[in-house]
Formats: sequence, C-alpha cells, structure tokens
Amino acid sequence: MTGITLLLLLSLLISADATFRFASYYGEHMVLQQKPARAVVWGYGEVGAQVTISLLRGMETVSKKAVNVNGDVGIWKVALDPMDYGGPYELVAQQNYKQEVTSIQLDDILFGDVWICSGQSNMEMTVSQIFNASEELARAPHYPYVRLFTAALETSDTELEDLAKVDLEWSAPTPQNLGHGSFTYFSAVCWLFGRHLARRLKYPIGLVESSWGGTPVEAWSSKTALAKCGLSETPEMFKSPEFFDIIAGPCQYSVLWNAMIHPLLNMTIKGAIWYQGEQNTGMNTDLYNCTFPSLIKDWRRSFNEGSLGQTDPNFPFGFVQLSTFQKGKPTDNYPVIRWHQTADFGYAPNSMMPNTFMAVAMDLGDEKSPYGSVHPRDKQTIAYRLSLGARAVAYGEKEVSFNGPFPVTIDVYYSYSYMNITYDQDLLIKHPCDNIFEVFCSNNQNTDEDDGYVWVPVSAALISSSSNVVTVSFKACPHVSGVRYAWSDWPCDYKECPIYSVHRNLPAPIFLKYFQK
Repeated sequence: MTGITLLLLLSLLISADATFRFASYYGEHMVLQQKPARAVVWGYGEVGAQVTISLLRGMETVSKKAVNVNGDVGIWKVALDPMDYGGPYELVAQQNYKQEVTSIQLDDILFGDVWICSGQSNMEMTVSQIFNASEELARAPHYPYVRLFTAALETSDTELEDLAKVDLEWSAPTPQNLGHGSFTYFSAVCWLFGRHLARRLKYPIGLVESSWGGTPVEAWSSKTALAKCGLSETPEMFKSPEFFDIIAGPCQYSVLWNAMIHPLLNMTIKGAIWYQGEQNTGMNTDLYNCTFPSLIKDWRRSFNEGSLGQTDPNFPFGFVQLSTFQKGKPTDNYPVIRWHQTADFGYAPNSMMPNTFMAVAMDLGDEKSPYGSVHPRDKQTIAYRLSLGARAVAYGEKEVSFNGPFPVTIDVYYSYSYMNITYDQDLLIKHPCDNIFEVFCSNNQNTDEDDGYVWVPVSAALISSSSNVVTVSFKACPHVSGVRYAWSDWPCDYKECPIYSVHRNLPAPIFLKYFQK
C-alpha cells in the first residue's frame, strides 16, 4: 500500500467518524430523563445507514433500539425505553453503513430529571459571585449526581439543528466549574435550584443552562410566538434600560431561540426555570403580559414535538419575578414587568399560565452589589423559593406552601373611608404598612373624569381580630377607584417588606385592583 493510498484511507476513516456522532449536548456524565417519559437521543450519520442504540449496565443490555439515518444532512433519533432513575449506564451507538461498522460509547450515564435554566444575567451569575461563595463552592463535591451542562453564547438568524458551540460539557459539579468566572458558566440559581431538588428527591438531576445577559424575551422567542403578540421584525431603534446601555446582549428578535433553544428541542426534559425581564423594562414593556406567556406556550409545544412527544406538552415552568434596580427613583417599569410576568393576575399558576410557579424577589435588593444593584447576590433565597414551587407544581407535594399571601376579596367602605383586604393565608406583618399601599384617588366631584385620579400612598394595618385582613385607610381621599401594593422599583429593604406568609416566610407579591368609579 502506497503512502498516498494510506493517507487517503485514513482521511476516509476520519471523515466517517466525524459524520457519525451524537448531537452536541449528549456526552459522558450526562443525565437523561427518567420514566414515565422516554429519553430521546439523536445525532448524525451517513444517509441510508442503520444506527443501533444500546443501553448497557455492565455486561447486561438494558435497552436496544434501531433506526435509519434520514434527511439531507443525515439525522437519526431514538426514544429509549422508559427508565427508572439511577445509573451509571453506558450508552453505545453503532452505525452500520455499507458493511462498515462504527461505534461510539458514552460512559457514566444517569437517569433522573432534566431541567432547562434560561434568561439573562441574573441567571448567568455564577456561584463565585453570590453571598457565601466560598462555602457554597466547597459543598459542590457533596452532590456528584447533580450534573451540569452549558450552551455557549451564540446567535443565529435561522433555526439551528444543533448547538454551534458548548461552553461546559456534561460534568459533575466542582468548585472550578461552579466558580468559573463572572457571568459565565455555571449559573448559581440553576445550580442551587438543582441542589435543592436533588437533596429532596434523592435521585440525579441534570441542569442545562442556556442564558445570556442583557437580553429581552423577544430574543428567546420563536417567530411563531412573537407573531401571537403582533411582533414581526426587530425595530431599528428601541429604548434600552439605563444600566443595560453598556452591557446589553443581542436584542434582535428570535436570534437566541434560533441558536440556543431550538437546538435543544429534541431533548426530553422535566421542566424549565427562567430569570429574565430586566431588559424588557426598556423594550416592549407593555407587551410582556403577552410575550412571556406566549414564550412559555411555544416552548412547551416545541419541546413536546421535538422529543417525539416525550416531553410533557404542559411541562412545569418556574420563573423569578424581578428583584430591584434603582432605589429611590420613581419609575413604573419594574412593577409593570413584575405584574406582566404573571399575565396581570399577580400570582402563578393562573388560567393564562397553567403549571407555572413564581419566586418573588422584590425584597432581595442589594444596593452594594459589586456587580451593580440590578444583580442581587442572594441567589440562595431565590433558588429556595423556586424549589418550593417546583415541589408543589412539578412534583405534586400538596402540603408545600410556595406562594406568598395574595388578596382574595377587597371590601370598600366609602362612607367610612377604609377598605378591608382579605388575603388567602395568615399574615406575618414585619412592620407598619404605611405608604406601601396606594389608592387611586381623586378630589374631583365628577368621578367619571379619569384625569383627576392619581396614586396616593396611604396607611394600612392588620386588623387585630383577624390574622389575614389588612385595613387600608383613605380618609384624605373622597373618591377611590383602585388600590395597589408595593408598586415601585425598590419597595422595601432586604427581606423587610411589610407582608409575609406565616408559613415559610414568603413575601406577598405586588398586586393591583381597580374598582368601578
């Protein structure tokens, strides 16, 4: 055999090996979704070849599936048999093409629950950036069955089939990958959420981070989702929030959906958590009550279709309601986004956003954060509150309280200038409620004129005879047509909002209610 012939043969072998492969987000140390769903694995091969996927444990073949490679680019996709949680297993893919057999083996494969973590910079913040960072990093090796994966920051004008690049391949948690740097891999909120679940559930948790700082919801949404809200092309000019003028990420419509979400759709997942919204305080703010619910619905549909129907079409979706940014500056944008994050219900889940859960964060302001006050360092409390929602909504723990107090009835006594607000649970009042409640007040005798109404701070107090009724007084206001709570960017100091739940100490979220005039 001549040297040229040998080189040609080696080149063909290398080319064949490069063609036959798993998709980018399958690798050793990964977690695949446990039963009742079937984990989907997929990859690339020679068109017309047959691929056999075997799941092994030691010398035992646990599952075996065969599929043909189809399509112009040569893609194979298999749904494995439903698997109990646990492991480790070996996953072997074998391609038979023109009597040539090529094999790939992935070791240390676990089955458990897989969660997607997405959003902007508050999801990106790493463990090295949060409170008690050194203690948190030291705990990492105690959770070897929580596995991490991070998609690289990429954009695309078209929907990609696979990730263009990976920042962190599937790995067990270490101080190095959890504390890699500032706003890189791995997400503190994602990690702490997964750690809470693993400790509670006692089985493997797979965490897939795909996030980018300073990005709006529109960048993470498909064109289909945006069209539901009347959006098509990215405007040439948009108003960016003051802080994000410097560090804004890509804001073009759908570019992160195309590059960082669409490639993941074939994966079978348990659910998703989301921390985003700051960028939308200056971009399409008034549409967020449409764009965010639309994103959730579209992600659910798309993950279900991509995973051969294995991902629940109504999979649990948790989100963080925005924390704080600017103390003492009068602006409505932050409370407006907080309200719109719930589709204007004030709580989650609700009829527009079923199977969702929310972590309130407006009481976690961090004015001295070295990363800017928009980036509070207490991610432990956020992750804990998210985990309560996941336990209740995703895992059906009926006894778990996961929402702060919310009004169920408001009785207005105009003759006596006060109203009683009845909440859905017993209240812990940390300090007087003066000025955090506001009434929509007018001094005009003609109360049909909207121009005369302004929001006025008023005093409020817990009625002593009841533990879930707050009385709001409006003696200086003859005509009232609404009431709202905590409607400001920075409504209270750290963990010192007035109203919390007696059980689990969860803050009451903002609310807004208009009455007939």
